[in-house]
Amino acid sequence: MPLISFERLDESAGPLKLKPWRRIFRDKDHGWSPLLFVVYLGFFFVDPVMNHASLKLWLLDILAVLVFLALYFGLFVLENPRALVHIAGMMLLGILYLPINGGACTFFIFAAAMVPFCVSSQTAAILGLVTIGSIGAVEGLLLRIPRWGLFYTSLFPMIIGAGNSFFAERNRMHSKLRKANEEIETLAKMAERERIARDLHDVLGHTLSVITLKSELAGKLIDGDPQRASKEIREVEEISRQALSDVRDAIRGYRSRGLVAEFAAAKSTLETAGLTVQCDAATTVKLPAVQESVLSLALREAVTNVVRHAQAHTCRMRLEQQNGSCRLQIQDDGCGASNGEGNGLRGMRERVEMLGGSLDRNTDAGTTLTITLPLKDIATQYEGHEN
Repeated sequence: MPLISFERLDESAGPLKLKPWRRIFRDKDHGWSPLLFVVYLGFFFVDPVMNHASLKLWLLDILAVLVFLALYFGLFVLENPRALVHIAGMMLLGILYLPINGGACTFFIFAAAMVPFCVSSQTAAILGLVTIGSIGAVEGLLLRIPRWGLFYTSLFPMIIGAGNSFFAERNRMHSKLRKANEEIETLAKMAERERIARDLHDVLGHTLSVITLKSELAGKLIDGDPQRASKEIREVEEISRQALSDVRDAIRGYRSRGLVAEFAAAKSTLETAGLTVQCDAATTVKLPAVQESVLSLALREAVTNVVRHAQAHTCRMRLEQQNGSCRLQIQDDGCGASNGEGNGLRGMRERVEMLGGSLDRNTDAGTTLTITLPLKDIATQYEGHEN
C-alpha cells in the first residue's frame, strides 16, 4: 500500500463561508484529494470477497465503511481536539472488525496517517503512532493473525504515520510563517496609515493657515487697496492648487519641494502674518531626500504653530551644519506656551527620532525649536538603500 499523505485544513485561514462538506472540496490545500484517499478502503473488501462472506457480514462491513466515511470527512472540517475523537473512532472500528475481517487493518493505517496532522507537535505525533502500533500489535497477537497481518496492523501504520510527520511539521511551519507575514502586513498598514495621517496634518494644517491669513488680509484690503487684495486672492488660489498637489505627494510618500523652497514659503507666510523674519539657511548643506523631507515638514509645522499660537512679532529660522550634524532652529518672541505636544509636534518628533535625531522645545523666552539630525549616519544609510 503506498504512502498516504494527509494534510489537514489550515486552521489559520479562518472559517470559510461554505457548508462543511462543500468546504472539503473547495479548500485549495486539498482539492479533491480526500476522495482519492478513500480508494484505499478497497483493501477492506478483499477479505469478504475472497472468503465469500455472508450477507450479514457484508452488511456489517458496509456499516463500518459508512461510519468510517463520516469520521474521515469530519477530520477535514473539525478543529482540535475533536479531531482526535474521530481518530479514536477509526481505531475502535479496527479493533471491532479485525476478528471478522482482516482488511480492518486499513482503519489502523488511516488513523496513523492522520494523527500527525491532528496534533500540535512531533512529540505528540510519535506518542500517538506508538499507541496505535501497540494496540494493533496486541490485538494481532491475541487473535494469532499471520505475520503479514501483524505487520499491517502494527508496523505498517507506524511507518505511514512517521512519513506523514514530515509533512505535518512542514504544514505547521507554513502556518506559523503565514501568521507572521499577516502580522507584518498588518503592522505595515498601520505604520502607513500613521504616516499619511501625520503628513496630511502637516500639509493641510500649514496650508489652511496660510489660506486663512491671506483671505483675511484680502478682506481688509479689498476697499483700500483692491489691486493688492486681488493679488492675495490669486495667491490663495495658487496655494490651494499646491495644497492638492502636496496631499497627493503625501499619499505617495514623497515631497517634490526642496528645503530651500520650503524656507522661501515659510518666510512668505510669516511676513504675510505681519512678522519680521530673519532667515539664515546654509545652502551648502547637502541632505539625502528622506532627511530633507523630514526637515521640510518640521519647518512647515513649526511656522504654522508660530502663526497660529505664538502671537509673535519676530521669527528667526536657521539651518547649519556642525559637528557632523544638521541643525534646524526656529525661534520666535511670542508667548511661549508650555502646554503639551499636539498632533503636529508629536508627528514631527516621531519623524526626527526615526532618523536618529533629536527635537528640543524651549519655551522660556518665546519658543525655540531645535532639531538635530546626524548627517554621516543618515547619508550612509541612504547610500545603502540606493545601492
